[in-house]
Amino acid sequence: MTGPGAHRTGRSLRPRVVPPAPRGAVLLLHGGRSDALTPPPLLNLPGARMRPFGSAILRSVPKGNVLLATVRYRYRGWNGSRTDPVHDAYEALEELKSLAPLRPVVLVGHSMGARAALRVAGHSHVSGVVALAPWCPPGEPVTHLRTKHVYVLHDERDRVTSARDSWDFVRRAHHTGARARGISMPRGGHAMLRGAGDWHRLTAFLAASVLGETALPAGLTAGEALGEVYEGGRLLRELP
Repeated sequence: MTGPGAHRTGRSLRPRVVPPAPRGAVLLLHGGRSDALTPPPLLNLPGARMRPFGSAILRSVPKGNVLLATVRYRYRGWNGSRTDPVHDAYEALEELKSLAPLRPVVLVGHSMGARAALRVAGHSHVSGVVALAPWCPPGEPVTHLRTKHVYVLHDERDRVTSARDSWDFVRRAHHTGARARGISMPRGGHAMLRGAGDWHRLTAFLAASVLGETALPAGLTAGEALGEVYEGGRLLRELP
């Protein structure tokens, strides 16, 4: 297994770990701002926040099975109808084909990055998305998610993005045929700092399950110790 230095990167794809024959790939998309036409800074805290998620995913799968990369944004912001990170994410997926051709891809995104991940999840190589505290304003498209795995994790006390909007997105995606579930996390806020280990472990488990590296228990029992578990917006069980 080698690091990204041994591989030529494209404009939008930044490989982190590239095994010789990966069985799947995980692409990380960090958060940003609603509007900003400046590039992400060198000290990029949203990007740094995603690193432990990538490390947790690598620990959860056999060594050498999964390629890990991040999306490089041209601009920090979503920027309205420009949807800049969506173009970056799609370009990264196209660049990824040369490193992991025909391999299933899981997108793991936070906040604005989660919104971008959900937007490009219709790509033929994408098997699923793990969306962390996503920015899902009303009216976000869902029809392209049919047959895709969509896991949305959100703390309902998040003051930056709306968990209620997330649950509505999950319901609508489920009705169009997506394998959509939402998990209400008991703590963490928008930055997912309190209880960070729970966020990391559950994200890694879900990503590995989409890639076929581990089995997902019936009823999504991985969430039993973490809060309320939803399937298609319907409360499956209320936990103590």
